[in-house]
Amino acid sequence: MTATLPKPVTIAGDLVQPALRHAVAGLDGSVRHVVSYHLGWVDEHGNPTTGGGGKALRPALTLLAAQAAGAEPDRAVPGAAAVELVHNFSLLHDDVMDGDVERRHRPTAWRLFGVGAAILAGDALLTLAVDVLQREADLPTARAATACLTDTVQRLIAGQSADVEFERRADVTLGECLAMAAGKTGALMRCATSIGAILVGAPPDVVDTLGQYGAHLGLAFQLVDDMLGIWGRPGVTGKPVLADLRVRKRSVPVVAALSSGTPAGERLREFYRRPEPPREEELAEMADLVERAGGLTWTETEARRHVQAAGDCLATLDAPAEARDALWQIALFVTERDR
Repeated sequence: MTATLPKPVTIAGDLVQPALRHAVAGLDGSVRHVVSYHLGWVDEHGNPTTGGGGKALRPALTLLAAQAAGAEPDRAVPGAAAVELVHNFSLLHDDVMDGDVERRHRPTAWRLFGVGAAILAGDALLTLAVDVLQREADLPTARAATACLTDTVQRLIAGQSADVEFERRADVTLGECLAMAAGKTGALMRCATSIGAILVGAPPDVVDTLGQYGAHLGLAFQLVDDMLGIWGRPGVTGKPVLADLRVRKRSVPVVAALSSGTPAGERLREFYRRPEPPREEELAEMADLVERAGGLTWTETEARRHVQAAGDCLATLDAPAEARDALWQIALFVTERDR
């Protein structure tokens, strides 16, 4: 899988960066340093850096949703910034909970600054997201936009809670796994598109259609993430080789394989039942078992199905062709990306 970041995403990053930097500048010094490091703005010593940040995919969705609703994209910048802040709150906390030591080819924030500092930085971003909406969004739409964001955070937390619970269970079903993905990733992408339309006063049916597009896109995104967690190239993804199998994560491809009723799936189950972690030489065998049991094919097919469903949502939308085309480009990028 390879893909070039769509131009609208790059443009969105340029539009939203000033708002993000302005918001983060108001944080306490030590927290600001951890946040700035995590966002790729500085190194561990506080020296400015270039590159290394996220894809700005969610802010792009917010701005394009505003454009699809017939408004100027910059009217939705507060929503785009808020969504990106919530996304990074979740990443900071996820890295702690998952024990991930590397993100975007650098040590994770908790690894450098400690667990407590990373958790506090995440907390700061969450409250900052709400503050950005309340301070900068137009008053008639600020309340609805804030409600959309806070409801999404609850769904995101529920999804992450399920993910943590799955680590202690051997009987996770494919339906449960997909519901977890819908909460962890689908909910925030749904919010990204919904909030852009809400902020510019779009009619409820437009908000709902764009939200459905975002929900399908989010599920496709998570499914591709799950595949990259097993078969991604570390030099590209910035994560260790076979990362999800090393910690025996019950991601969608794994659960699809475990549910397959095949000999390969049963052999994989043996690895997941062991009390001791897999040895390095066993990881490649586990990846092969997931593929032979059909986990890779099932996940690829499901990701494509959700991308098509996202496209079907766009087809029903009475929106400027430029915005609709850009949203479709992003949908294609999601399934073709390699990081």
